[in-house]
Amino acid sequence: MMKYLLLPVALLIMWSLLNDSISPGQMLLGGALAIFFTWAAGSLRPKRAYPKKVLTAMGLAGRVFYDVARSNVSVFRIIWRPTRGKITSGFMTIPLSMKDPHGLAVLACILSYTPGSVWVGLSPENVLTLHVLDLKDESEWVHLVHTRYEAPLKEIFE
Repeated sequence: MMKYLLLPVALLIMWSLLNDSISPGQMLLGGALAIFFTWAAGSLRPKRAYPKKVLTAMGLAGRVFYDVARSNVSVFRIIWRPTRGKITSGFMTIPLSMKDPHGLAVLACILSYTPGSVWVGLSPENVLTLHVLDLKDESEWVHLVHTRYEAPLKEIFE
């Protein structure tokens, strides 16, 4: 029961904060909208996610946090000291074995949140197109995506 009330309650709290009011009328309108939008959003997600291995997910979150911080420093160096070497940005493709749409969505977020890389697209053949700001070695990126991100996401979602 609690998992069904989480989204409407969160939406009602957000409504109250945005309107800066907890008057009965605002709470009634916010509650009605929260219930309606929760019901409407249910049809947009036909497949539910059932994540497993919480410890793996926590380890992945820590690894992503570390990678984002490290990548911020690297991109800062590239932008502020471009004379050190030639920057070679480019597109590359990486074949993926993960099929779960939730895992793929998390992978897209991870790669796009990390400065210096952007998820460009996914082909029907499950081939990821990635843009990298400083692309020196494609095989290193393929290895990084497969071992550092895709493998834990497969454990969590598949």
